[in-house]
Amino acid sequence: MKYTEAQELTDVQELTDAQFRRLTGVKRSVFEKMLSVLSSSHAEKKSRGCRPNKLSVEETLLMSLEYLREYRTYFHIGANYGISESYAMRISSLVGWRRR
Repeated sequence: MKYTEAQELTDVQELTDAQFRRLTGVKRSVFEKMLSVLSSSHAEKKSRGCRPNKLSVEETLLMSLEYLREYRTYFHIGANYGISESYAMRISSLVGWRRR
């Protein structure tokens, strides 16, 4: 099943704290801190000028954490987020958490 960005983020926001940690492997407070660091980095990168991303910063972080938690293939993650396998791999490497 393919989710849209709005559906995915809404579904995650409705999870309890325990369910959120089961999904991502981190507490919401840690997720928020990670998101603020990633957002500032993203804003700095965008200030230099580049194409708009297909995924929001929140989705990028969520996708990377889900990958680390579940070790699903990039094909499956891409299908879930409506992006290609290669783009999912590229996002994971940009966040810096790609498994080697």
